[in-house]
Amino acid sequence: MTKFRPCIDLHQGKVKQIVGGTLRDDGPGPKENFVASAGAGEFAEMFRRDGLTGGHVIKLGPGNEDAAKEALSAWSGGLQIGGGIHAGNAAEWLAAGASRVIVTSWLFDGARFSEDRVRELVDTIGADRLIIDLSCRRTASGWTVAMDRWQTLTDLDVTPATLDRLAPWCDEFLIHAADVEGLCGGIDGELVEMLGAWAGRPVTYAGGAASLADVEKVQSLSGGKVDVTVGSALDIFGGKGVRYDELVAWNRR
Repeated sequence: MTKFRPCIDLHQGKVKQIVGGTLRDDGPGPKENFVASAGAGEFAEMFRRDGLTGGHVIKLGPGNEDAAKEALSAWSGGLQIGGGIHAGNAAEWLAAGASRVIVTSWLFDGARFSEDRVRELVDTIGADRLIIDLSCRRTASGWTVAMDRWQTLTDLDVTPATLDRLAPWCDEFLIHAADVEGLCGGIDGELVEMLGAWAGRPVTYAGGAASLADVEKVQSLSGGKVDVTVGSALDIFGGKGVRYDELVAWNRR
């Protein structure tokens, strides 16, 4: 059955919900849907209290290390960590309390996928502690992985063949649909359907979920094989589309 996976997105040390496609290294800052007054640790403690497993903490750029460690300390072993993770620091984040590390950009040399880097990471921490993030954008070829906070398209498309190729090196996949991330305009149903039809490893989908009906749609389209994150539409993040307690109840069915 599809499960709700919680998230803590960090930007400039604060818990935020932003429109994913507006992240840039230059120019104006991203469009923010929500900036929390509560710290990352408070959200992590709430997820721990309510038994929400498999959630992720994503560091969107620099200045988020302390907030990330606060969240991991609040629920040691209960959250995954992503953002700026590589072979040199992955073990440090696991020691800080992360259950697994989530990696995208470091798996690419320039914009080309590097098997050598994947092997180095797996040799360092083991495939069972690695989640490969294939966050992607719509392109002429379907969906193409985008790195560097979803700014740079790579040479890797998200296809069943790609998932088959990478599955031996990881425990799960996390896939943000960057074009709909933060817009609360509905999920990318075609992407969810493709991921559900593959189902060779646990997969969590993120992007566009606006209501409990979208969670139900993920379950229907994926045959219950893909989990889902809800961000900007969630009441604890200032949204009006779905209540947090509804999703806690959904997971307890």
